[in-house]
Amino acid sequence: MILRMLPTLFFVTLFILAPLLFPPTAELQTAPSGMRFSVSFPAASSGAPLDGRLLLLVSKDNSKEPRLQISEDLTTQQVFGIDVEGLKSGQEAIVGASAFGYPVRSLSELQPGDYWVQGLLHRYETFRRSDGHTVKLPMDRGEGQQWNRAPGNLYSTPQKITVDVNKLRTVRITLDKVIPPIEPPKDTKYIKHIKLQSKLLTKFWGRPMHLGANILLPEGFDSHPNARYPLVIFHGHFPSDFGGFREEPPDPKLKPEYSERFHLAGYNRIQQEQAHQFYKDWTGPDFPRMIIIEIQHANPYYDDSYAVNSENLGPYGDAITYELIPHIEKQFRGIGKGWARFMYGGSTGGWEALAAQIFYPEEYNGAWGACPDPIDFRAYTVVNIYDHKNAYYAEAPWKHIARPGKRNYLGEVSATVEDQNHMELALGTKSRSGGQFDIWQAVYSPVGKDGYPKPIWDKVTGKIDHKVAEYWREHYDLGHILRRDWKKLGPKLEGKLHIYVGEADNYYLNNAVYLVEDFLKSTKNPHYGGDVDYEPRAEHCWNGDHTRPNAISRLRYHQFYAPKILARILKSAPRGADLTSWRY
Repeated sequence: MILRMLPTLFFVTLFILAPLLFPPTAELQTAPSGMRFSVSFPAASSGAPLDGRLLLLVSKDNSKEPRLQISEDLTTQQVFGIDVEGLKSGQEAIVGASAFGYPVRSLSELQPGDYWVQGLLHRYETFRRSDGHTVKLPMDRGEGQQWNRAPGNLYSTPQKITVDVNKLRTVRITLDKVIPPIEPPKDTKYIKHIKLQSKLLTKFWGRPMHLGANILLPEGFDSHPNARYPLVIFHGHFPSDFGGFREEPPDPKLKPEYSERFHLAGYNRIQQEQAHQFYKDWTGPDFPRMIIIEIQHANPYYDDSYAVNSENLGPYGDAITYELIPHIEKQFRGIGKGWARFMYGGSTGGWEALAAQIFYPEEYNGAWGACPDPIDFRAYTVVNIYDHKNAYYAEAPWKHIARPGKRNYLGEVSATVEDQNHMELALGTKSRSGGQFDIWQAVYSPVGKDGYPKPIWDKVTGKIDHKVAEYWREHYDLGHILRRDWKKLGPKLEGKLHIYVGEADNYYLNNAVYLVEDFLKSTKNPHYGGDVDYEPRAEHCWNGDHTRPNAISRLRYHQFYAPKILARILKSAPRGADLTSWRY
């Protein structure tokens, strides 16, 4: 019996003595490279302690700053991140082997060699919301929620280091620079800019919150003071100014730039040419006279709100529909009726146009959604959040296959769903990365006990929480909502839903469109009366134009959709509606 106990006694003794035999020297012994980074900022940068996400950026080249080289693509460089709270000037924050990294998970895996490194602190603000939760989030500061160029963020000058597995080393980084404020755009004859404090959003967030808009006025706006105009929302990511409208001809001295995305030389010149062409079309005699706006609704989670009400973001849908839009219509002589309001957009904007039309069916008279973000969560990109157990892998007794996240038209994969989510986790915990999956989660999820969005899946492992998925289904799964509520929604949506997507969409967004199309085609009493269309081999973000390549058609949203909107008005306007004052 004693002999049988000897091995047990040995291991118990070893366990008791372990702290003495193997003292915990923390970060310094966990990384084979023996390297950690001590990051601090001088007193001149900020007088108060700071909260935020401290990022260590690592690059193999110095072609541009490391903070500008992080992406989901194969060209990405390296980032590690840690949360900091109450960091004081001169105080050191340690980024070591435990910091979560992408694409390399830990500093301990960093290979020997020469690197350029840079530190950046993405600053958080404390919000005391009306729902009783206090959260720390990065408020947008006019840049469209971009951590690497957000005004007020601290960052360091890149420095070159050598990683040597045989050397124990602490590298000190000083955040000696501050990203400056952004100069607001100036009004012109055609483009105006407005900013409105939202009562609804201010109440929710517990501090002043604003909505903005870039407004393109029609030709003849000043010379036709009695005209009242239809209003069109061009939904999409944060617009610093109204894009794609250029009064001047293309700059002949512009240095041509090659587009990796479209494999086109001089694409920057093509963009200027198309922007100038839009100006000529807009001011020409045949373009429908209307007001087109781009909304600024960047928030503490993303560069826009997805234009719906949300437990985590607040009542953005109501604020846009019932505060911002009437304000613009009053100031710029909009018709101000649901039959004269329309929406279009691509990707995020495509989802927003369709969602706002479905959630506010009588406030808008048509939505053209190109390459929309997933409109059916049975195809949440390539994840079925209801049936799949894991978002990152398809698992079976004999197989373990990574789910693809991004492809080209040949099917070549540059990122998996796991890659995309791990990049976001390195950039920010609790949905604070400003990334795509994190904003979907922030919009669609209920609030968790900690005040942050309840995760749809474990960000590290990909295990799906099906209770959260059920909440998503009932509140934001557009395909499910249409199927569930068609008897009530159908009469209000007849002729209003139009969806376009390339069949080689880089993010597999065509999959959800197939599922929604199946339902829409089957609708009766009424039939949906819109259209769903595809382009073979077209990548993200095809918008329905079969006559031009994707690289060009994406620059011509306004010219493509304006005639469709005019046709819709003439077909559906109520008796006695103003169909003349704006048609000059």
